[in-house]
Amino acid sequence: MKYTQLPHTDIEVSKICLGTMTWGNQNTEAEGHEQMDYAVNQGINFFDTAELYPIPAHPDRHSVTEKIIGTWFKKNGNRDKIVLASKIAGKAEMTKFIRTTGFSKESIIEAVEGSLGRLQTDYIDLYQLHWPERNTNYFGKRGYKHDVSDHWQDNIHQVLETLRDLVREGKIRHIGISNETPWGTMRFLMESKVHAGLPRSLTIQNPYNLLNRLFEVGLSEISMREKIGLLAYSPLGFGTLSGKYLGGMKPANGRISLFPQYNRYSSETAVKATEKYHQLAKENNLSLTQMALAFVNTRPFVTSNIVGATTMTQLKENIGSIDVKLADDVLRGIEEIHNQIPNPAP
Repeated sequence: MKYTQLPHTDIEVSKICLGTMTWGNQNTEAEGHEQMDYAVNQGINFFDTAELYPIPAHPDRHSVTEKIIGTWFKKNGNRDKIVLASKIAGKAEMTKFIRTTGFSKESIIEAVEGSLGRLQTDYIDLYQLHWPERNTNYFGKRGYKHDVSDHWQDNIHQVLETLRDLVREGKIRHIGISNETPWGTMRFLMESKVHAGLPRSLTIQNPYNLLNRLFEVGLSEISMREKIGLLAYSPLGFGTLSGKYLGGMKPANGRISLFPQYNRYSSETAVKATEKYHQLAKENNLSLTQMALAFVNTRPFVTSNIVGATTMTQLKENIGSIDVKLADDVLRGIEEIHNQIPNPAP
């Protein structure tokens, strides 16, 4: 395993982070425990979860993923060996059953306390805002379109004050943002620069993969210059970059087969790009999965690559990508395809 540091800290994290959002729906508790056992044995020390998980969000499965991690901690007594990240759900139609009060002080405190209880721990290493409260472009929206009905008032100072208090209480150690835009990222960073007592966002968890490299447009320079590390999610584009959906295939237990609403990486243009990447991998004796993950692993702005799996075979291949070195010819081939079909899946 390779390791890096959470920016602005001495906390060492594995370059591969274990994603957990299928546990409690597509995966059982026992399977979640098996994945954590294997990941730790392979040198992974970084887990990412959220109060929303498992997906799709549903009242009957609310926060089951965190409970599964909590029972694993209790069974193994190794909480101190893991860098644990979780998130508060943003305001949305799909999260009304959790709360409708966004990132108010009371909401953030309630969310943190709830996660601590389910995770059976007294602290969270990295606490993230899952998506912005304001209307902006995330979750598949390519560009920003201003919504005159968006009555969001800038509360970032107040949000950071609440998070600061939770840091002082020892309930969270550091903070991060997720599904953010360049404006939102700089707004958070500016607030913590102007007000020295407020916590700085160390990481940004955004989508990044061969089909969606929009992070490079406005955020990668911010990441490098401000030292805010990318935690790349969906590095396989909901599994499409394994190639298993090509040719119209619908594997029985695949996420897109089970939940067709997750069509972010399944447009006609995205499929064309996937076919080209698949051919490139084949010509170079690589699996598409490992080529796609190895590309993400080696980007200089990536702090950690969040991989998820529903089978142990998938998990082993995903983690094994850390040892894959892409030849210059492969990297040139990736750029050629990217220039032909840039970012088909925002």
